Amino acid sequence: MKKLLIPIIIIAVIAFGFYNWAVGFNNTAVTYEANAKTEWSNVESAYQRRNDLIGNLVKTVQGAADFEKGTLESVIKARAEATKTTINAGDLTPENMAKFQQAQSGLTGALSKLMVVVERYPELKANQNFLELQSQLEGTENRINIARNKFNEKVNIYDIHTTKFPGKLLAGLFGFKEMSRYKADAGSEKAVDVDFKFGDKKE
Repeated sequence: MKKLLIPIIIIAVIAFGFYNWAVGFNNTAVTYEANAKTEWSNVESAYQRRNDLIGNLVKTVQGAADFEKGTLESVIKARAEATKTTINAGDLTPENMAKFQQAQSGLTGALSKLMVVVERYPELKANQNFLELQSQLEGTENRINIARNKFNEKVNIYDIHTTKFPGKLLAGLFGFKEMSRYKADAGSEKAVDVDFKFGDKKE
């Protein structure tokens, strides 16, 4: 009886240790995943603030006499596309991330062109409301960059936890998948932001 009891105790201890390890791994992965999703929500929130500010900017520009209709329409169209392109935090696939980035990049490009055109309209350059919106947009671009960097940092922590051996064995078992990072826009080596001093976009 004693001979049987010892192996049973050893197996029970090993099983209990494995259980604790698995629970600890799962709980930590859940926490890291939740943190990354929260940061993604902050990224979308920053972009939504930018979209709202651009909407107000468009209304101000529309009041300028003979403002170039084509340029304004391109911003309105790009803003509509960017506004409707959102991603559920639980569905951050490479494909969805690419669509989101493409929509936001399109709006950035259209906004840059708008700022260049504004140079020809002194009344807009002297419009206090317009100047205030420019300042807020510049601050929002900084918020977006910070939010994207924080998101990538949280994703990196989660991915390391779920892809390093031996945790990788449990990750597949528990359904944890690698998360996509926010990548630099295609064709750009540096982050491009809008020049709010009435000029071309800067790098």
